[in-house]
Amino acid sequence: MDLNQRLKHVAVIGAAGKMGSGIALLLALEMAWRALEDPGATYVLNLVDMADGPLQGLQRYLRDQARKDGEKQINRLRAVFRDRADLVENGEMVQAFVDEVMIHVRTGKALALAKDSSLVFEAAFEREEVKVEIYNELAVLCPPSTWFLTNTSSIPLRVLAEQCGIGGRLIGYHFYNPPAVQKLLEVIVPDGCDPDLVEAAYALAKILRKTTVPARDIAGFIGNGHFMRDGLHCIREMEHLARDYGFVQALYMVEKVSRDWLLRPMGMFQLIDYVGIDVFQLILRVMDHYLQDGLHSDLIDHMLDLGIRGGQTSSGAQKDGFLRYEKGRPAGIFDPAARDYVPLDEAFVRDMDGLLGPHPDPALTWKALSRDPAREEKLRAYFRRLKDLDSLGAGMARAHVFDSRDVALDLVRQGVAARPEDVNDVLTLGFFHLYGPINDYLD
Repeated sequence: MDLNQRLKHVAVIGAAGKMGSGIALLLALEMAWRALEDPGATYVLNLVDMADGPLQGLQRYLRDQARKDGEKQINRLRAVFRDRADLVENGEMVQAFVDEVMIHVRTGKALALAKDSSLVFEAAFEREEVKVEIYNELAVLCPPSTWFLTNTSSIPLRVLAEQCGIGGRLIGYHFYNPPAVQKLLEVIVPDGCDPDLVEAAYALAKILRKTTVPARDIAGFIGNGHFMRDGLHCIREMEHLARDYGFVQALYMVEKVSRDWLLRPMGMFQLIDYVGIDVFQLILRVMDHYLQDGLHSDLIDHMLDLGIRGGQTSSGAQKDGFLRYEKGRPAGIFDPAARDYVPLDEAFVRDMDGLLGPHPDPALTWKALSRDPAREEKLRAYFRRLKDLDSLGAGMARAHVFDSRDVALDLVRQGVAARPEDVNDVLTLGFFHLYGPINDYLD
């Protein structure tokens, strides 16, 4: 059975979650376009999750996004519908496309919905026992020809394959959030994987317009292999500074340096909030279980004990975590001692920025550089200034850059990444960094 045939009957498990819904959207759009251009074929997309409410929300999301896709591709729709005399206006064609997308979608709470699927994408909660239970059931329900593509971001695939008896039929297909927008797709090929599945997985990535980066089947892979250690560096730095300046003040300074001084789209604590403090803890636990590398943070545990979890709403807005957010921007910092948020008022910000010292180039921001054709030249000039600057902020930024590079080089030395370029690609494509961690900017 070739890939085109397999794409006619597909399932997504955990389809109503933030990753599953994005994967479902990518597949729903691709299958709808195929159906319109090949009217004789039948396409079925089975979307499985645990509750009716999220599944209904998923259907609304698919309709809304299908409408936007149809509006963007109105010329393609005009070509497809050229023989439909009943469709004249753009709005009529877009609505017909939305209907086409939804006609192939089936939703339900039982895994049995996936039993006839040739491809099963799994995006369940990142907990090993949850995924093992799902795959054990799917292994019985689905025919031996079914291929499984897991979106796990940390669990070794060999563990899932061995425990569930699906060796050779499982491949890692790690999308980045949000899957419909992010270009990066980390592909993890476990030992013994069917070569035909590997070939099909890369072919499908091309169809979905993703940039693939291969990673070895080691817990955390490349993305979380770097992110978790980068996050722990910032937590350690914050805890060290807190002895002299206090928790809230230290967190502000590390957040500020990891965002503005490293020219990243968001600081580390905002990123942990975005992912979810609970998810960050889960991934740390998985990685430490398999790597025994001291990947743990008492602070993360304490925040969760206090009920501070971060994460995102169904609309993608950030929930309060280490930081409190107003209109999508940090507006306060959580103080565990007071169990409340300290507002980032003007006087506080001025005092903390004064402690960090002058920024190497206040006009240079991640946003300004992200579309600058002279980015590389400007980055080199920026880091030359940072290298020579004597201030608290400059020292913190240099230490972070060096630690990030050491982590990245270790991923290459351990074989998690085959090449330095693969680590850099994951950080620039998946985390929207302006530069990869393996660089010579401060040499």
